[in-house]
Amino acid sequence: MRKFIVLLFAFILSTPLFSQELRCNVQIVSQQIQGTNKQVFRTLQTSVYEFMNTNRWTDHVYSYDERIECTIMINLTSQIAADEFKGSVQVQVSRPVYNSSYNSVLLNFKDDDVQFKYVEYQTIEFNEATTPSSLTALLSYYAYIILGLDYDTYSMDGGSVYFAKAEDIVNKMQNSSVKGWKAYESRKNRYWLIENILNNAYSPVRECLYRYHRLGLDNMAERLTESRAEIAESLRLLQKAYRAKPGSFILQIFFDAKADELVNIFSESFTDEKKRVYNILSEIDPANISKYNTIIGQSEN
Repeated sequence: MRKFIVLLFAFILSTPLFSQELRCNVQIVSQQIQGTNKQVFRTLQTSVYEFMNTNRWTDHVYSYDERIECTIMINLTSQIAADEFKGSVQVQVSRPVYNSSYNSVLLNFKDDDVQFKYVEYQTIEFNEATTPSSLTALLSYYAYIILGLDYDTYSMDGGSVYFAKAEDIVNKMQNSSVKGWKAYESRKNRYWLIENILNNAYSPVRECLYRYHRLGLDNMAERLTESRAEIAESLRLLQKAYRAKPGSFILQIFFDAKADELVNIFSESFTDEKKRVYNILSEIDPANISKYNTIIGQSEN
């Protein structure tokens, strides 16, 4: 018994543990900006990478393999001052599916309201007690959105604490001159993303995230039919949210990530299940109807 304990202790010590939660791939694209020292964009990429991957965002301990896979691509399109830039950011998040090599996309969102100041070799720092700079606010906001979505797929409303932190950043940025943080600027920006997530009217969407992933996808390797049925039932929650408030931003976000995956899941399903799923999807996500037609064997054309 003593030998077993010693070996177990040695195994634990040999398993790398990290405070960092994210494994974030960062890319800075700056081809549209001419006549500028390109070194500044390389140091910006390094600074953003270090900020996202070395910050401690939660109180939990992650092993290397548990870190959340995500990508942040900042496309800078104009330089409006010596140290100020405008552009967009594409944020992608995925999570592994149990007993498979498959990663399921949770978020694939393009934010067109990016503007921030950055000086070469500047360190990006975040303090929850103060109002962050535009760049720090942008990155921290999406870090918490990423965490919240991931945690929501493992337990019911598991991401609430991180969504609350994202909301706090939005509140702090209400006096900012930079777009993307205020309700009146757009119906599809950072303000409305977190508003929809935390709005009780859309709580069925968060329940769907949990049932879809934890009760559905994670069990498909062992119980394919039952797990696919669970995913089909989870879509009724989205239907409920849609009927309460059609055309909501959060539903668009969901289907931008999931439309292709849903086609793959149900194309090999039973005829009755295909029809049920098709009827739900054609009602609540008509923008992707050409994709869903393939579920029931209709041509995309």
